[in-house]
Amino acid sequence: MKKTSVLVFMIVYLLFSISGFLFPYDADWYTSLAKPDWTPDGSVIGIIWALLFGLIALSTAIVYQKRSFGRHNSEYLLLLGINYILNQAFSYLQFDQHALFATFMDALFIAITSLILIFLAGRQNQLAGWLLLPYFLWTAFATYLSWLFYYMN
Repeated sequence: MKKTSVLVFMIVYLLFSISGFLFPYDADWYTSLAKPDWTPDGSVIGIIWALLFGLIALSTAIVYQKRSFGRHNSEYLLLLGINYILNQAFSYLQFDQHALFATFMDALFIAITSLILIFLAGRQNQLAGWLLLPYFLWTAFATYLSWLFYYMN
């Protein structure tokens, strides 16, 4: 992998991880919520997100290595940027604002944009698209879970 692709990987990973530092997990509030019995533990959720951020970063680095960034992949970059903003907003809405319906809507838009990203990345490199499938599956699950949190609280 080229040095610049490694740099792209590191930048994307750090950018996606930043909301965890800006809007940390509010354990007291989160544990006070009514949740389904099968809700994953917060530490498990954190590990899954760390892995998913790695897959997103790897997918982006592969797209970059394959074709660099420019007009030929502007749709991908625009949607990745939108997905990134939505992803950052999730922690803000959930842990800073405690806005459960807004969190649900944000999760829904993250899932939709991650699904589209699979196809846009896959057009440039099949592996880059497949690497995003776990992200979509997790965000679809998170959307359902966010709805239940809103409904139950």
